[in-house]
Amino acid sequence: MPRRRARIPAAVLLIAPSLVVMTALFAWPLVVGVGQAFSGPDGPTLAYARRMLDDPYFWPAVRNTALLIVVLIPVQFAFALTMALLLRERPRFAGFHFYVWVIPLAISDLAAGLVWLSVFADRGYLNSVLDHLGVDGVAWLSYQNTATMFLAVVVAELWRSTSLVLVIVVAGLQGIPKDYDEAAAVFGATYRQRLRHVVLPQLRPSLQVALILRTILALETFAVAQALTGRSLPLLVGETYQWYNVLQNPNVATAIALVVLAVSMLAAAGYLRLLRDRTVTQ
Repeated sequence: MPRRRARIPAAVLLIAPSLVVMTALFAWPLVVGVGQAFSGPDGPTLAYARRMLDDPYFWPAVRNTALLIVVLIPVQFAFALTMALLLRERPRFAGFHFYVWVIPLAISDLAAGLVWLSVFADRGYLNSVLDHLGVDGVAWLSYQNTATMFLAVVVAELWRSTSLVLVIVVAGLQGIPKDYDEAAAVFGATYRQRLRHVVLPQLRPSLQVALILRTILALETFAVAQALTGRSLPLLVGETYQWYNVLQNPNVATAIALVVLAVSMLAAAGYLRLLRDRTVTQ
């Protein structure tokens, strides 16, 4: 009796093109990058990693990038959730408000940085307003005022990228049936209780996606900070640019890029574990 030929599962056939593309665009460049960061003319070496760690800008860049994520992500999600919940109530001109709020999505990072540079510059719009109010201007972007430089970058990033979280959350809210919310209201649940026990649990997948995307993009913050502060407020991706283009050392640049990649993957795994649906595994 002839043996039956093993059939390739349909799921494997469906994801095969994606696997090929991911291998070509991610796996192979990753292998090349690891080789570039940890191999020299005489073989494997840690010299480039040590040079990265000894760089006086590296640890401030790590600190500033981590602080940016810790401050920016919660504020962005608070704003995005608030705006999405307002839109869910179908106020007048809701469509107009939505399109106005997502305008920053159409603006490039560098253009957004230049716009906010005109606001925070010594003779920018903000100091002009303060001058009209009789208040002395502030050197917002002075290298001596690290706090105000950081604040300027946070405000610019908050304006530029909150719209991405808003779009994801609005899409998630549209997939939640209002019947559950209305049933909870009939049984006497307050708005806060309905939000906590009905809306947010069903919004978990959208929040997962938004958290992963925003954390990765926050780790890659570069153009806005570069336009506003240059190297006065170092960030990890900015240091990658400095080593690759200015200092002409692609090996150290690749080592820093691998740090960003490792942190991104750890953050994504952490979010997936933190926000996983525990009822599925029970």
